[in-house]
Amino acid sequence: MPIVLAIESSCDETAVAVLSGNEGGCELLASEISSQIALHAPHGGVVPEIASRSHSQVLRLLIEQALQQARIDVKQVDVIAATAGPGLASSLLVGHTAAKAMAVALGKPFVAVNHLEGHLLSPFLGTASIPPHIALIISGGHTMLLHVAGPGRYRKIGSTRDDAAGEAFDKVAKMLGLPYPGGPHVERMARGGNPKAFSFPRGLVHEPHADFSFSGLKTSVLYTLPKIDDLASALPDLCASFQEAVIDVLLQKSLRCLRENGLTHLALSGGVSMNGTLRAAFQKACDKYKITLSLSPPSLCTDNAAMIAFAGWIRHRMGHSDPLDAPVDPNLPMLSHTWNTSSFTSVCITSRRKFGVAFACQRIFR
Repeated sequence: MPIVLAIESSCDETAVAVLSGNEGGCELLASEISSQIALHAPHGGVVPEIASRSHSQVLRLLIEQALQQARIDVKQVDVIAATAGPGLASSLLVGHTAAKAMAVALGKPFVAVNHLEGHLLSPFLGTASIPPHIALIISGGHTMLLHVAGPGRYRKIGSTRDDAAGEAFDKVAKMLGLPYPGGPHVERMARGGNPKAFSFPRGLVHEPHADFSFSGLKTSVLYTLPKIDDLASALPDLCASFQEAVIDVLLQKSLRCLRENGLTHLALSGGVSMNGTLRAAFQKACDKYKITLSLSPPSLCTDNAAMIAFAGWIRHRMGHSDPLDAPVDPNLPMLSHTWNTSSFTSVCITSRRKFGVAFACQRIFR
């Protein structure tokens, strides 16, 4: 039963997970996450330098805690995985470099994982196979529909042309004076509001393609604010109306993709998929049209290393590994992250000459 240790540091959360599995499925042995919300809240958004510094400060402790939680020694780990992108370059480098150093020190394979692939696979964590389905990834940086034929077999159907859904939530929250991060605050405020109070546009919803656009919706909210005399009392209605417009677009586009591709299985992932109103709307529609809906548990919706470990485990099962001189890519596209089958042994010999940090890691984790 191979054991995978994974590191996620693509943005403002440091995470480490340990997963074990075989052909019948896998089990999450440990998942540790260190949030940086308190560090970035005073700035109203993620500050890259603060994020990378925090990753460096807490990563070693998280690795030790994850190993302790999993009740294993680091020498029992069979595969080291890490997020290669997309994300903030300075943040990605911290986790990616540490993972490669551990792989060299332990003499184990290294697997580079696309952050979006981690999200895409997260609704199926623990299972041995990924069924054909339509995947909707909705997060702060991405809104994307994909046709998933199986592990590593993805076809992009549509993506955002401007703001991602989560980005729109955060920007509207900032307009309304709500705290950072804005998305959860918009959702909470919307619970007491009337979603029909304001008529906001549904960008590109009637277009024949599957692309998204939320910039017009965001601008419509901005232009509506000066017309409101008492903003405090109107906040619940504003948030509810904005939220319904986003959900309506996501739902209609997803249902159309299912019909056009002849599929009856839909999977949601990403931070925005944790929104309770969105989950309820999708579940109601899927029940109506007899569609199977797979949702990531809330703990796997936001950035985490468990999904990276799962993606790394699947890649390892299929005989894939990555060279230890592979760079991070802040703009790594979902469909260009090829599964490298290079011999780990030859790469490891080369990398021992290149990565002096590996020997420091070897001393730390001996």
